[in-house]
Amino acid sequence: MGAQDSKRIVIAGGHGKIAQILTELLTDRGDQVVGLIRNLDHTADIQALGAEPVLLDLEHADFEDVVEALQDADAVVFAAGAGPGSGVVRKDSVDRAAAVLLADAADAAGVTRFVQISAMGAGEPIPDSVDEVFAAYLVAKTAAEQDLVKRDELDWTIVRPGLLTDDAPTGLVSLTGPSTVRGNVTRADVAAVIAELLAAPAAVGKILTLLGGDMAVEDAVSALA
Repeated sequence: MGAQDSKRIVIAGGHGKIAQILTELLTDRGDQVVGLIRNLDHTADIQALGAEPVLLDLEHADFEDVVEALQDADAVVFAAGAGPGSGVVRKDSVDRAAAVLLADAADAAGVTRFVQISAMGAGEPIPDSVDEVFAAYLVAKTAAEQDLVKRDELDWTIVRPGLLTDDAPTGLVSLTGPSTVRGNVTRADVAAVIAELLAAPAAVGKILTLLGGDMAVEDAVSALA
């Protein structure tokens, strides 16, 4: 990718596992990446990936500060999450409210391309077998999706990955519309797919299920057309 094609991409949840892999992929191809982090101790990790760290806690940030962080961006990726060990309240404040805030700010900043990492099970009835916290997580992810799909001003894509693993990337995935089929997918493969989706017009306005599969990442994204 030439310098003239370089994009400025802001990643919320910049220190997360998927986000860090995505950051490295994007910077390697010449993009400028901004990683939104809420812990100052993570600054050096983001810089080591060739990205610009910006300290911004989406749970407590002022709207104007979020808009400022998105200025001059070409795309935004919501890769944040309350994470393991968080309770019902933070599932809502991060997995729903922070996603909505970021989408609001993207609109205000004039950034149209918006990719949101959601979750398998979002948009579906919640099984009686899940515990209260996981149920709250699915409710939050579903609400974030429902907010995003109503936004005509954003070129949005929602990605629902399967059970995430830290295995080495396979480069082979299954990328389909909403599905109840379950399976695993590596975080590295998720990052690779998102890197391709950012520049894929055919992905706009789609909710995508992402699992490990038998199609090369580039081919899977191209097949969306």
